[in-house]
Amino acid sequence: MAKYKLEYVWLDGYTPVPNLRGKTRVASEEPKSLEDCPMWGFDGSSTQQADGSNSDCMLKPVAFYPDGGRANAFIVMCEVMMPDEVTPHPSNFRATIIDDEDAWFGLEQEYFLFHNKRPLGWPTDGFPDPQGEYYTGVGFANVGDIAREIVDEHLDLCLAAGINHEGINAEVAKGQWEFQIFSKGSKNCADDMWIARYLLLRLCERYQVDVEWHCKPFLGDWNGSGMHCNFSTKHLREVGGKDYFMKLMDAFENNIEEHIAAYGPDNQLRLTGLHETQSIDKFSWGIADRGASIRVPHSFVNNDYKGYLEDRRPNSQGDPYQICSRVLKTISEVPTS
Repeated sequence: MAKYKLEYVWLDGYTPVPNLRGKTRVASEEPKSLEDCPMWGFDGSSTQQADGSNSDCMLKPVAFYPDGGRANAFIVMCEVMMPDEVTPHPSNFRATIIDDEDAWFGLEQEYFLFHNKRPLGWPTDGFPDPQGEYYTGVGFANVGDIAREIVDEHLDLCLAAGINHEGINAEVAKGQWEFQIFSKGSKNCADDMWIARYLLLRLCERYQVDVEWHCKPFLGDWNGSGMHCNFSTKHLREVGGKDYFMKLMDAFENNIEEHIAAYGPDNQLRLTGLHETQSIDKFSWGIADRGASIRVPHSFVNNDYKGYLEDRRPNSQGDPYQICSRVLKTISEVPTS
């Protein structure tokens, strides 16, 4: 009789950035959907989520994925709940996201691949040639030896899991890569991003390569890593209008500190006003301006200020749950009539 492996994945209680955790539950019957995945407990005292004298925490399945990297296997994304199985754990930021099935998110994850504490393709000492030909580049001199193999295999694993990747590419700095995920619903894109991260980390174990999520692993004239957040709501797509847009931008500016707090640690190293960023203490928006806090697509303006917008401030190490939660909370402050 076949057995099935269900990898329960969750976020621990470490700050300022949670770590992915996972453990395998073996099932006798093949799960057909999320409803076939029961809640499960774990030792929260080992993950910064409980004290040893009262250590039980619960895993509530919230998303379900085929696992192309293992036979007869599935991945189950979970929220962490208190022992009563009803109350979200304080580390559970997914539970803070406003429920809105008409909210759409697209997240762009940048990252570096490291071996022996150096980006793949970098010399053992010193630095490679300056930035210029690496972005969307091809050839050994631009991307190194095994990086593309890892990136392509990761894409296949994500597609097998049903994650809606919209693209991958080499990025501006050597050894830096990006993938983009789009999903409808206020929580789905963040779920998919965490599972995509999990799949990349697990894949890189085999290559003895580390994923560097930090937003500025090297100071100097090197692009940092972001996780640009493209967002829209039903009102923004179907009604919009310049007056609503200007009020929305006012709300984003009024909440600048709250957004920066939710957008990942050490962002002051990345948001300097250089390398396609706005300064961390300023807010701006601009049409097709990659040096603004909010990039406004030409299509948005040409369509009577309807469509999607891009917040370029979230960084590569940020928690997608906190990012999406903060964006929707600010949008909710702006009247739609």
